[in-house]
Amino acid sequence: MLKAIEEKLVNLKKRSLEINDLLIQQNIASDIQKFTQLNKELSEILPIVETYDAMNELTVQKDEAKLLLESEDSELVSLAEDELLSINSKLADIESKLKILLLPKDEADAGAAYLEIRAGAGGEEAAIFVADLYRLYSRFAERQNWKVEEINLRPAEQGGVKEVIAKLNGNNVYKYMKFESGVHRVQRVPETESQGRIHTSTVTVAILPEAEEISDIDLDKSDLRIDTFRASGAGGQHVNKTDSAIRITHLPSGMVVECQDDRSQHKNKAKALALLAAKLKEKELEEQQASIASERKILVGSGDRSEKIRTYNFPQGRVTDHRIKLTQHNLDQVMDGDIFTICDALISENQLAQLENLES
Repeated sequence: MLKAIEEKLVNLKKRSLEINDLLIQQNIASDIQKFTQLNKELSEILPIVETYDAMNELTVQKDEAKLLLESEDSELVSLAEDELLSINSKLADIESKLKILLLPKDEADAGAAYLEIRAGAGGEEAAIFVADLYRLYSRFAERQNWKVEEINLRPAEQGGVKEVIAKLNGNNVYKYMKFESGVHRVQRVPETESQGRIHTSTVTVAILPEAEEISDIDLDKSDLRIDTFRASGAGGQHVNKTDSAIRITHLPSGMVVECQDDRSQHKNKAKALALLAAKLKEKELEEQQASIASERKILVGSGDRSEKIRTYNFPQGRVTDHRIKLTQHNLDQVMDGDIFTICDALISENQLAQLENLES
């Protein structure tokens, strides 16, 4: 293990002991905010410290087994050799686990996220695929026990959906969804195609982490133009008779968000403000990341909305993620929300890239 990683582990061990000492002090125990903050810090580093302790214990066992190799008893030497093989295997696993635990944490991973899907090239077929992808992610959310909260949906005139924005609430939403941002390409024969020709269409997906607090973002009321309008919908959606839908324009950036899902104007405004905060937070992060572009290269893709990340080929029943060159021939299951394997592969690949950076 690299000396820098070893030093970091030693420091974390010291810090865990310091926190334990602080938590039993009367002045800390009576300060709820400080007590909560220290407990949170301890819960974050404890898994690392416990794994580090387990590694040290194995190292001691390894040293003891090595001493037995010097024995004149051949049976004891044989047992020691077997023990060393087992210990070395466990140490390799535990070191890999420690490195992953030491990777920088994305604070947004554990929380909710906004899902935006928009039709790209391909006209009617693109709009139909927006609806298909929305169903895919809704089914995935159901499998993960997440709640889907629709914020805005614009139906296409010929069928399908031009754009849909929804919030996914639950545990680790952003962790599993963040690599879905980019251009999704679909290749299939449209129902209206009499010649059986395959059409290629594109859809853009964006995943935005929820801003922890709207107050984190500077939303000056003078920077906002808030318009109300009458919500409209097709099919089974309700059509309001009052101006409950909300459109908010952030004047400095020109950013516009809408919400017409709820019958309550007040609730629609709250949802729209939360979405605007998330968008502004994302813009702020993108600007920060642009200045450290070299670090972004270690990630799985850039998250750029113009980057083609995945192809869904219906005639061949396959789905291909171009970033990690992963191809699966289970398109029906994928379209029914079975994408955990793909998400997990993307997370693992991203961790491997970060590990290379950590060890370089």
